[in-house]
Amino acid sequence: MQWTLVIPLKPLARAKSRLADTADDGVRPALALAFAQDTVAAALACPAVSDVAVVTDDELAGRELAALGARIVPDVPGGGLNAALAHGAAVVRDIRPGAAVAALNADLPALRPAELSRVLSAAAEFPRAFLTDAAEVGTTLLAAAGDRELRPVFGVHSRMRHRASGAAELALAGVDSVRQDVDTGQDLRAALALGVGPHTAAVSAALAVGARPAPAAPRPAAGGPGGRRPEPLR
Repeated sequence: MQWTLVIPLKPLARAKSRLADTADDGVRPALALAFAQDTVAAALACPAVSDVAVVTDDELAGRELAALGARIVPDVPGGGLNAALAHGAAVVRDIRPGAAVAALNADLPALRPAELSRVLSAAAEFPRAFLTDAAEVGTTLLAAAGDRELRPVFGVHSRMRHRASGAAELALAGVDSVRQDVDTGQDLRAALALGVGPHTAAVSAALAVGARPAPAAPRPAAGGPGGRRPEPLR
């Protein structure tokens, strides 16, 4: 099964406020963009991913992520995270009816294509499925088969909310990079220990976060084997 990922990204100036104890107002937007760049690059390098649609109204983020091969979808609803995800999924299916879609957090800077492929392969066994975050209270990925609505309920305690919505919780070991989102300084240290992508490594190198950025495992070029960039949604 080939998936289209829908990745939401709020305006960079308002992103990652919980990193205030680690990065100042001048650095947080750069970190948020770097997280998204590394997330999108790894997603596009995953063999199970055909396309990535980023829902954002941030002009800088839109330019940078489009340069990586993502399709940029304006956040027309402007109604928050879940509205943005539902809108992104609807845009995808207007273009490709019956597409399998998965919502993915934009703050997974240690994301590994092989681990993401494992998660998506497991999700393909269910009508709707989700992966909980490293803290085991939130959600980093929510997937829906082509004949099902995404029905995102991200936010506080989204693990419980997605489970209550009928989505299957994926119990997988060895997919830490898909679970390690970054909201706090502690999260950033954990991601750095896993090994982040080059954009996050560059921005975080000057921060005193208690861990030196470990190099990420080599990632194939966007598009998977052979380095072919996938055709963006049209």
